[in-house]
Amino acid sequence: MSKKKGLSAEEKRARMMEIFFETKDVFQLKDMEKIAPKEKGITAMSVKEVLQSLVDDGMVDCERIGTSNYYWAFPSKALHSRKRKLEVLESQLSEGNQKHTNLQKSIEKAKIGRHETVKQIKWPKKLLTDGLIIYLQ
Repeated sequence: MSKKKGLSAEEKRARMMEIFFETKDVFQLKDMEKIAPKEKGITAMSVKEVLQSLVDDGMVDCERIGTSNYYWAFPSKALHSRKRKLEVLESQLSEGNQKHTNLQKSIEKAKIGRHETVKQIKWPKKLLTDGLIIYLQ
């Protein structure tokens, strides 16, 4: 007897997104409960939970029209959100690099006119972590 392994939550989410991206259509919950098990192997019982997690994460849009909820996600929206995230991360990286260079310059300025003693030279060779002293070579 072969046992069928169930899908993980991430696999279900990815397969659900594939449905939206491949069809480029708008669905109701009952439509997704019919389509997902047939096309992607997602159990009908977990479709609502997976869909709600995608809505909560902003990957799928949901709109209530009358008494029905409609769900959709288009590839262009996913691309734009990734581009925005990339721009934010790049700006954070450049800010971090700028801070790093400023701190390096201030360290160099602080070193001017100072003389290091033997004790100060030996101290960086020790590293204090978690209450343990580790001697670096």
